[in-house]
Amino acid sequence: MNDVVEQIPALRAYSRVLCKSTPEAEDLVQETLLRAIEYADSFCPGTNLRAWLFTIMRNRFLTKCRKAAREHTGGADCVSTQARVEASQEWHIQAMELHRTLRHMPGHYRDAIILVGAFGESYLDAARILDCDIGTIKSRVNRARRMLREALDPAL
Repeated sequence: MNDVVEQIPALRAYSRVLCKSTPEAEDLVQETLLRAIEYADSFCPGTNLRAWLFTIMRNRFLTKCRKAAREHTGGADCVSTQARVEASQEWHIQAMELHRTLRHMPGHYRDAIILVGAFGESYLDAARILDCDIGTIKSRVNRARRMLREALDPAL
């Protein structure tokens, strides 16, 4: 067993030559050591231990390469290409446009649309709060909605 432990630095160096990344190389060393333990009875004492371990490592590496060639990851049916969550940037931009439009809207229209549209007040309660007729509130809300629609979607 001590002889195998002495070969680990050489196995690491060889695995780094074979593999593209350090984590992949470390995994290959571990697989090689596991395979060596599994087939320890097939090792002939007195033969070259390093060569035997390198052969196991090379065979494991080639097996992984063949397997990777058969498995095509990232194909058209792969779920990793499907968006899980809608992008929030568009909503943020629309919210910023809404705030900008509301800031530039005349105050009496802005107050009416905020009370009715955002706070959910009834037309009657909004008329009481703003001290005007219910018809005036309906008109202001209608005009404010039109202003918002035109500002946020110029295609309409």
